[in-house]
Amino acid sequence: MNNRIAAVIPCFRVSAQLPDVVRGVLDQVDHVYCIDDACPEQSGRVLEQQLTDPRLTVLYNNTNLGVGGAVKAGYRAALQGGFDIVVKIDGDGQMDPALIPQLCGPLKECRADYCKGNRFFELAYLQSMPSLRLFGNTVLSLLSKLSSGYWRVLDPTNGFTAIHAEVLRAIPLNKVSDRYFFESDLLFRLNIARAVVQDVPMHARYGEEKSNLQIHKVILPFLLGHLRNAGKRVFYTYFLRDFNIATLELLAGLALTGFGLLFGISAWTASVASGIPSSAGTVMLAGLPFLLGVQFLLAFLNYDIQNVPAVALCDSARYRVRS
Repeated sequence: MNNRIAAVIPCFRVSAQLPDVVRGVLDQVDHVYCIDDACPEQSGRVLEQQLTDPRLTVLYNNTNLGVGGAVKAGYRAALQGGFDIVVKIDGDGQMDPALIPQLCGPLKECRADYCKGNRFFELAYLQSMPSLRLFGNTVLSLLSKLSSGYWRVLDPTNGFTAIHAEVLRAIPLNKVSDRYFFESDLLFRLNIARAVVQDVPMHARYGEEKSNLQIHKVILPFLLGHLRNAGKRVFYTYFLRDFNIATLELLAGLALTGFGLLFGISAWTASVASGIPSSAGTVMLAGLPFLLGVQFLLAFLNYDIQNVPAVALCDSARYRVRS
């Protein structure tokens, strides 16, 4: 099957690197969509002045929608263009376009529905990564595992991705975050659709470019977003669409842990107020349910880790799954 590949490049303050990036990407794909997200440097105009390739389309957002909003505009244009695979790559030059065939390989073979770069695969890949960025990505990887359900996926904020067009149509793009939470939110939506996600090892090139991401402004939104998605995913997977042993383990774990914790705090408070030590029976009544609850929660977690989608949607007829 001849898969036609389009690339989507969000453009914001990348006018210096963008032309060279686009030239490299055009060597690997059939068409490139660059989205000028109300860039103050007019990245789109700069690109049009330097490149006249008919395989290049520059789109303009009248207002800044954020990286997610820009990528979604490119996704919609690629779907309208009838492409089979859509790659997303940043315009700052950190990602090597020569890796695009490797990124798209599992999609062409229908072994995966969504592939993303993973800078954590080799220790050598991490040596050039700034320490703060390395720490932030490590924390976000743990939170993303919980919220998305892809426990074997690392580097969730990696912007070097490829998605099968049919699976992209199964994702409600209007519900996916417009800002920096875009990649993490998309992983959650992919899990709800039961899509197969695969990491592809890569290295990043860090130069003089400056990230537009301000850590102190996104910590709280990222945390709240992951907690919200974790709750929604658990509800969809273990209550709305199915009710199985993992559901019972979760309910029992929460109930027993909650009872043991609350009873223990209550007994400890009463003991402090009266000056009388709690009896062994009181301690057992608090400790035993708590420990049993933790065991049930660990059993649920083990089930959830094993419950990762394994059959690619692009190799089946389940394209119209909606969350």
